[in-house]
Amino acid sequence: MRVTMNITSKTRYCRSGIVFLLFLQICIPWRLYAATPSLDEIIRKTEHTAYYLGNDGSARVKMTITDSQGRERKRRFSILRLDQQTEQQDQEAFSGNQKYYLHIDYPSDLKNTVLLVWKNPGGDDDRWLYLPALDLAKRIAASDKRTSFLGSDYLYEDISGRGMNADSHELVETTKDYYVIRNVPKQADTVEFSEYTMWIHRQTFLPVKVEYLDKRGKKYRVYDVLGVETLQGYPTITRSRMQDLVSGQESTMEFSHIKYDRGLPEDIFTERYLRNPPNDLLR
Repeated sequence: MRVTMNITSKTRYCRSGIVFLLFLQICIPWRLYAATPSLDEIIRKTEHTAYYLGNDGSARVKMTITDSQGRERKRRFSILRLDQQTEQQDQEAFSGNQKYYLHIDYPSDLKNTVLLVWKNPGGDDDRWLYLPALDLAKRIAASDKRTSFLGSDYLYEDISGRGMNADSHELVETTKDYYVIRNVPKQADTVEFSEYTMWIHRQTFLPVKVEYLDKRGKKYRVYDVLGVETLQGYPTITRSRMQDLVSGQESTMEFSHIKYDRGLPEDIFTERYLRNPPNDLLR
């Protein structure tokens, strides 16, 4: 009787061990895979989180431009965004065409200036600028997207976002908190930088730091996220800074009155509204 009990006990122990090993083989690899996305997944999620949260969005922005001697200039504007996706497209994975409407409130010499952008990640964006002092609406050349926005250290392309398919990507490091990715432009002659490195937060997939190298390989431009909040369930940048390491100037943007999924009408993102801003949606 004693021997039978011993064999039974060993049998149960062996069975338990086999079950445990099967659990390790099945569950642990899956968890490791879920915790370590591929480079393509990281890039796709980062682009979506940085520029495509919600079906549309709006915010009010305060910009401060500080030169190397500490002198400040202020800008205030409102921005509206609309994603152009179909009902068949997955909102959480969408990274296609967008439309932006940006209306400047301050300073007085720029008041009612409007920037309209039709973003096309697969080609050149369409941009219009309305200058109320001249009552002039003009197209902005695609080549101007890498020029200063409102005299700040942000560029026009920084506002609507650089399409991730414009660059080649390499995962150079994974730390406790960040994916560190090196990015090289596919058309080097169209940009002033040779490459840039992004630090992407592993939990939110927000790019919280970007460093740009010039054609000689020297760091000359740095972007930092200074504030993040969860709004309507979305991780949202509320404050950022762009530094020009050559001139010593820096610009910060503070975002407020942030709203997602407002149901913005598409017709406001047209030339007709350059001269007739939708004030009720800009407040």
